[in-house]
Amino acid sequence: MDNIIIRVAKQEDCARLLELINELAIYEKAPEEVTVTLAEFEDAGFGATPVWKAFVAEDEHQIIGFALYYTRYSTWKGCRLYLEDFLVTESYRGKGVGKILFETVMKEAQEKNYNGMTWQVLDWNEPAINFYNKYAAQIETGWLNASFSKEQISQ
Repeated sequence: MDNIIIRVAKQEDCARLLELINELAIYEKAPEEVTVTLAEFEDAGFGATPVWKAFVAEDEHQIIGFALYYTRYSTWKGCRLYLEDFLVTESYRGKGVGKILFETVMKEAQEKNYNGMTWQVLDWNEPAINFYNKYAAQIETGWLNASFSKEQISQ
């Protein structure tokens, strides 16, 4: 894994990031849930008012993983880094790429002086839970996710 490079994502990475996002959605048994277009994705990361940032992991100029995050504000905790999605493509899992990528995000939270870092993990995703447990992450129970679609908000 000496050839792995971790760097900040660029706009020209968006198409590959969206491919990896779709890979993650398939793994999470929800491929139909990815509805964002490439144009929307690029604008949200690199348009007039960017809302996300990402680190990518590259091997020989191919993106093999990413960690996409943004600033979240908690009325209880203050500014926290929210890790929206974190994926290493299947053929590179178990080789230490995820560790390097995850620790890069942790370092970002520390450098930005955030009051912590949060993310979600599916309760059935045992490999991910085991990975996070290596860091002694606090995995909460009792909270249920709620959301509205764009269409629901319009009604």
